[in-house]
Amino acid sequence: MSGSYTQSPLFRGMTEEEIELCLKEAKADIVGFRKGEMIFNQGDTPRYITMLVEGSVSIGNDSMSGKRSILGMFSNPGELFGEVFLFLNYNEYVNYAYAGSPSKILEIPKEYLTKSGANPSPFKSKMLSNMLTIFAERTYYLNNRLQVLSCSTLRQKIARFILQNMNERDRVTLKMSREEFADFLNAARPSLSRELMKMQDDGFIKVVRKDLIVKNLEGLKSI
Repeated sequence: MSGSYTQSPLFRGMTEEEIELCLKEAKADIVGFRKGEMIFNQGDTPRYITMLVEGSVSIGNDSMSGKRSILGMFSNPGELFGEVFLFLNYNEYVNYAYAGSPSKILEIPKEYLTKSGANPSPFKSKMLSNMLTIFAERTYYLNNRLQVLSCSTLRQKIARFILQNMNERDRVTLKMSREEFADFLNAARPSLSRELMKMQDDGFIKVVRKDLIVKNLEGLKSI
């Protein structure tokens, strides 16, 4: 079962055999979810460390008026989501998570990491150390997200998002639908589509299905 987890930051520095023993010790389990099915809801009590094994997961939050905001998207096997709530004093999730496609989720009982003991196993100690690194990386991600949302115009948000996420070939391949991308930027979908087309007409980018290809890097930076 551990073969697909060796790249996960939670098991960084552990062999496949050690991961297998760790999951057995923790009484972990894999749960399947249909596309659109909720993995946890706002108000649920955090009970597991949840890791994506297969598929994709979106993290969202609904305002009092019912407006949905997408806070994060996960599509790489081994990624964790919702883990911060296990270590806070909150007794419930303030966000929700749903399967963006048919997905499999590894669930590790919360008690394995949070329950204190006189002699923690080396697996548990290694996982706790890795969790500290994961929290630092998550803070960096949230800081980048804040930079996007703090932009005053939609064009600036799109430009900053592209600059943060483009690969060595100067392109961003979106791992979310156009509607989810609009929610991520806290914008209306029609407004996002219009602005993308305007940026293409102005020569900044080229839009090819889910790819945003940079055509004028210096121009994007100036935005």
